[in-house]
Amino acid sequence: MAMFGMNKKKEADAIARFEQQFYETEFDAMYAASYGQVDIPYVAPNYDPFPAGKDGSTVILQNTVTLNGNGLSATNGQGAIYSGSLNYQVANLQGVGARARQEDSFTFANAFDQSKMQEEGLLFVVCDGMGGMRDGKVASEAAIASFRQSFAQMDMTGDISKQLRDSIFVASESVEEKLEGEGGSTAIVGIIYKEMLYFASVGDSFLFIKRGNNLYQINREHNMCNQIYLEDIEEGNLDPSHARNNREAVALTSFLGMVGISEVDGFKKPFKLREKDVILACSDGVGGVLSIDEMLNSLKMSGPEAMCHSLESGIVAHNKKNQDNYTALVINCTL
Repeated sequence: MAMFGMNKKKEADAIARFEQQFYETEFDAMYAASYGQVDIPYVAPNYDPFPAGKDGSTVILQNTVTLNGNGLSATNGQGAIYSGSLNYQVANLQGVGARARQEDSFTFANAFDQSKMQEEGLLFVVCDGMGGMRDGKVASEAAIASFRQSFAQMDMTGDISKQLRDSIFVASESVEEKLEGEGGSTAIVGIIYKEMLYFASVGDSFLFIKRGNNLYQINREHNMCNQIYLEDIEEGNLDPSHARNNREAVALTSFLGMVGISEVDGFKKPFKLREKDVILACSDGVGGVLSIDEMLNSLKMSGPEAMCHSLESGIVAHNKKNQDNYTALVINCTL
């Protein structure tokens, strides 16, 4: 897997030009104010990396869990999570798709302990092991273990954003050591603490927030599609088709396990969550297959379990011959 780069000044200038256009066309004033807090404000052009065909995916759906201020309660006999005045209903889906085995991994931490949730926050992680390299399953599992350990050692009175970003580098070293530099994984790692969302990401997995009738991708994918598009913007070309159609569009430019990893996305300041916000963290087997409208419609369903079922139905309906493993975590913010 090769590394690709671009002159940092040119990249900064390109991003600045893109920001101006993006604010004018995609974001409302409410979100633009918060979006300015991220390191690289950018939403990638959609691309379709999979040819059409029959899909043989299956879904593993965990029961929804919730917690209210009166104590532990549960949907479907599971458990619950809580922070401040917001409740967080959580569900997940995972499927093998057309692959031989599952190489995605995910985790929640503090999902069933109210006191720890209030003191330490809720951790959620999605890691997509890279099947084109050595043992993607081992890579994603090593990353999950590293993130859980970093989370357990965090000082929640300190700079959470920095600690979360640092955890990316620690996880990358863990994957590199585990697979001797021959394996890799993407990562979306997020923490909800005192109704604030913190995140860091690397690779081409996705993090979305549904607010109102809009769905916002809040992380940048580290792939050649985005790299080429930034270069095109620098040259004054805002048409994303060149980047989408490049045969190397899905090649990653940054991932866990990469020697000298440098591209990491994340909030410089946390994002304030509101009632009815929905967080979707997913691998590219979801975000690279479903359109924004399809995901938005799924996240309008009643409850996170129904949202997950709808997402899975949409993936199956696409009938992708080479459907990748897919994993999604849904967090519904309620009062």
